[in-house]
Amino acid sequence: MTEEKIYLYPIYLRLWHLCNALFCLLLIITGISMQFSNPKYPMIRFDVAVSIHNIFGILLTVSYFIFFMGNFISGNGKYYKMAFPGLYSRLKSQFTYYTKGIFRSDPVPFPVNKENKFNPLQQVSYVGIMYIMLPLLVLTGWSMMYPDIFIPVKFLGLSGLHLTDLFHIFIGFIISVFMFIHIYFCTIGKTPFSNFKGMINGYHEIH
Repeated sequence: MTEEKIYLYPIYLRLWHLCNALFCLLLIITGISMQFSNPKYPMIRFDVAVSIHNIFGILLTVSYFIFFMGNFISGNGKYYKMAFPGLYSRLKSQFTYYTKGIFRSDPVPFPVNKENKFNPLQQVSYVGIMYIMLPLLVLTGWSMMYPDIFIPVKFLGLSGLHLTDLFHIFIGFIISVFMFIHIYFCTIGKTPFSNFKGMINGYHEIH
């Protein structure tokens, strides 16, 4: 391999990424179907959507456990450790690049290498999604599967089940938006498809 490529995505990480993306996509589709179901013209029949949603919710839980433990066992966890000193200036620099510099063909402010796989904006967003939002999604999802055990009947005078459901939907919406933004930013590589190729062959193409 030439120096223009770095092997950053081992096979286990690529398989996990593929499974996680598939699980999230099916959860989004079935979640939308349940939320906006029409008894006469359902996108997916409600009871079927619920069953599929529960199955892939369980699979997502297993997937997340593999991710969480894998980051401790492998070296992949180091990419999620943020250095807080100077973080604001690094975020500002990356944001400026995305909003201005990329259109002027400016050099990438934080080139990808074996020590830094994520730029500052990616790192903050990935930590927020993978270590905050996804665990909350899993917890609220399991709570609604077993509401008698995990959800109080009333919370601050409101239905505990209803509040949990709203919170679950809100987090699901945030993760859905993240997925679409993530897909878009994957096109910002050496070529529009180079980052997608990287998740197939494991190599990141430097630009």
